[in-house]
Amino acid sequence: MFRRRTALSVSATAGLLAAAPLLAACGSGAHPGAAALVDGKRITVSQLQAKVKDVRAAQAKSPQGDQLVMNTGRLSLATLNGMIFDEVLARGAHDAGVTVSRRDVQRWRAAAEKQAGGAGRLKEMWLQQGIAPDEIDAMVRNQLLLDGVAQRLGADRGKPQGQQKLAQALAKTSRSMGIDVNPRFGKWDDQQVILGETKEPWITREPAKQQA
Repeated sequence: MFRRRTALSVSATAGLLAAAPLLAACGSGAHPGAAALVDGKRITVSQLQAKVKDVRAAQAKSPQGDQLVMNTGRLSLATLNGMIFDEVLARGAHDAGVTVSRRDVQRWRAAAEKQAGGAGRLKEMWLQQGIAPDEIDAMVRNQLLLDGVAQRLGADRGKPQGQQKLAQALAKTSRSMGIDVNPRFGKWDDQQVILGETKEPWITREPAKQQA
């Protein structure tokens, strides 16, 4: 039901020029410690490792810990993919004039917890997708931003045409941000808005329709 956002489901400037030397340097290894550069902003390996460690610590406390770890074996790639996508979505939402309040997040999460059978069950479901408990609100916020962008575009995410329209808009945003990934983690695909080595679905709609 609750899937990690990591890829589009559809196969679908001056600031950039100023950042070009940094981007090239990242790819060539001249910026050790950078997992990726997004619009000139560094996502460091230490930041990535901290998120992965957070997930593994939470999974270790679960009765299904071993299974959770086994099912999220490529966690570093999936996490980096999510971190980059977060930046793309944030820019796309800003450009579209979409905002999400804390109350929006709380209402959506309360509805999701009710549907899942409780807060604990919801956390377990997100852990299955490699999302730590303290990242749930951020995931909810992203879901709402994604829905908001789709609405501004007049794109019905439940239909292939709507998904394609949303995909094209975010792909355009992604290209404008000059995303460059350290080769050890793969290569960013602007067209599909995904880290090449990851093939997981994007955030799905459920239970977004529950929001008031």
